[in-house]
This record gives sequence, C-alpha cells and structure tokens, in this order.
Amino acid sequence: MQLKSFFLTLLIPIFAGITCISQAQNKSTQNINNQKNTKTMKFELPKLPYALDALEPHISKQTMEFHYGKHHQAYVDNLNKLIVGTPFENASLEEIVKQSDGAIFNNAAQVWNHSFFWTCMSPKGGGEPKGALAEAIKKQYGSFDEFKQKYTAACGSLFGSGWVWLVKNPDGSLDILQTKNGDNPLTHNQKALLGCDVWEHAYYLDKQNRRLDYVASFFNIIDWSFVEKQY
Repeated sequence: MQLKSFFLTLLIPIFAGITCISQAQNKSTQNINNQKNTKTMKFELPKLPYALDALEPHISKQTMEFHYGKHHQAYVDNLNKLIVGTPFENASLEEIVKQSDGAIFNNAAQVWNHSFFWTCMSPKGGGEPKGALAEAIKKQYGSFDEFKQKYTAACGSLFGSGWVWLVKNPDGSLDILQTKNGDNPLTHNQKALLGCDVWEHAYYLDKQNRRLDYVASFFNIIDWSFVEKQY
C-alpha cells in the first residue's frame, strides 16, 4: 500500500501538468479560431433605416425579408469568405469594388449596391427633388417628368439582371446609367445619386414579371433628401 501511495504521489503532478497543457492548447486553438472568425466577419449586413414592413404597400415585408435578409446577407457572407488570404483582406469595400474582378468583385459590388439602394428609399419618400438637384435635373432633362420617363424606360429596357442609376459625371452633368449584374458607378468614375435594383429578386414576389409596376412603386418611396445630399 505504501508503494502504491508513493507512485500515486509521483503521478498526480504529471497528470495535472498534462491537463494544464491540454487546456492551454485548447485555449490557443480557440483564440486562433476566434481570430479567423474575426477576419471573415470584416463586412457586416448594414442595419436598415426603417422596419422591414415600413415600405409597404410598395415593397412588401416578405420581399424585404428575402431581398435584404437572404440575398444581401449572402453577398456579405460570400465576400468575407472570398477575401481571406487575398490582397483585399484589409481593403475598404470601395477599394475592393474598384480593384477586384471575378467572384470577389461580384459579391463586393452587390454588397455596395444593396447598401446604397436601401438608403435611397424611405417610408416618407416620393414626390420630387428640391434645390440644386431639382435644377440640375430640369437643366439636363427639361423637367422632372421627362427625367422620370427616361429613368423608367431605362429600368424597363435593361435586359436581364442589373441596376439603373442616376449619376453625377466628373464635369457635374447628370446621366442615367444602366449596369449589368453587380456593376456600379464606382467602376465608371461616376458618383451614384440614386440606384434602382432591377434584378428579379427585387420585385418578383410582389409584382411577378411586371418590372415597370415595381419601378412605379419605387418612385413612391424614393428618399429625395438622401439623393440631394449625394449631389
């Protein structure tokens, strides 16, 4: 019994040491995993400036749940995964859009596009722009109604998926820009003032294939005060 006690006395510190080493290794592994998770969460889904149902009846809560909660979230998640270990890992979203291509560009541009799109709308939107932007639109298009017709036509005539923008050119003039898929004004050296998503996921649950009905609804919720600030 004395011999058994002697060996137990020797083994207890050894087991304790092994346990401490194992705990330290687990903690180290956890820290590494936390660091990896932090890197892959560089970009996050921005909070909406209104409730999911705030744009009804023009855009339904169901559409917002899918468009914002699933499509936009997927672009954010994909981008975070794709940039790990690349030169874009520590770049800003705008830098990634301007400098990348392929899958990284597609997801980065769509993150930027959607983040901008949500802020172009408001439950208290609609009407017409005021101030300097209103004057610029009148100068460029003759009247707000003429601009609205041209912008709506651009939304209806864009083949496939994409976006339609009101942009400010480097010389200060305005233009209506159609872009395919995730492309946006950042890649054209133009400043986005207003953007309308004409991918089918933006309107199909509410309007089915009636894109122009969706664009008409969009004009009822444009936050012109936001657009004016971009100008």
